[in-house]
Amino acid sequence: MSILYDKLGGAAGVELTVEKFYEKVLADERVKHFFAHTDMQQQKQHQKDFMTYAFGGAQHWNGRTMRESHKELVAEMGLTDSHFDAIAEDLVATLVEMEVPQTLIDEVVQIVGSVAHRNDVLNR
Repeated sequence: MSILYDKLGGAAGVELTVEKFYEKVLADERVKHFFAHTDMQQQKQHQKDFMTYAFGGAQHWNGRTMRESHKELVAEMGLTDSHFDAIAEDLVATLVEMEVPQTLIDEVVQIVGSVAHRNDVLNR
């Protein structure tokens, strides 16, 4: 059985997904303000690295934890469940646009939309 990372197209698939995803996020009135002062090239690379790891394409994660990465956004910018949901919606819309099969979209959502992941991002 191949890993989700490979099913999504490996490095090229993750690259394309991240590019299209951030196009949606930066156009999304609900969440774009969180990225107003963000180095987007660095953010995109960070997201590619995270997705590669989360979807099974890398053995180790060397970045900051989700809790640490989003701590200031929660405390200073009011990051909430509604923002988390908006980001998840943008990711699903990206995958649908890329014609990713629903079974794979469901796998992605199970990983990035889990309660544990949500609680880490929202520092609960």
